Amino acid sequence: MTTALPLLDADLASCCATVTGGALDVEQAERIARVFKALGDPTRVRLLSLIAASDRGEACICDLTAPVGLAQPTVSHHMGKLVAAGLATREQRGKWAYYRVVPEALDSSARALLSS
Repeated sequence: MTTALPLLDADLASCCATVTGGALDVEQAERIARVFKALGDPTRVRLLSLIAASDRGEACICDLTAPVGLAQPTVSHHMGKLVAAGLATREQRGKWAYYRVVPEALDSSARALLSS
């Protein structure tokens, strides 16, 4: 059985345009690739979700090790990749590092692919 899908209104279709508006320059492509490369590891995606779901919108590195089942140095390595990609920020408080998600970073990368 075939089901016809509804067509988008003209206004809705414009929000979902593909990269037909022009190609990304080298710098844009490299920045976006860093974001997607950082998200290519399931542990990193999980770490971001744990931080985003925390009550305070931030998490100490000490609170991230048990949920992902990895040692602190490994979690720090993953978090370093997320910070370098601009997906998280890091603040040192005493001997512990605290991380926050940068919600605009992923949105920005997705928009660049859709509207460039």
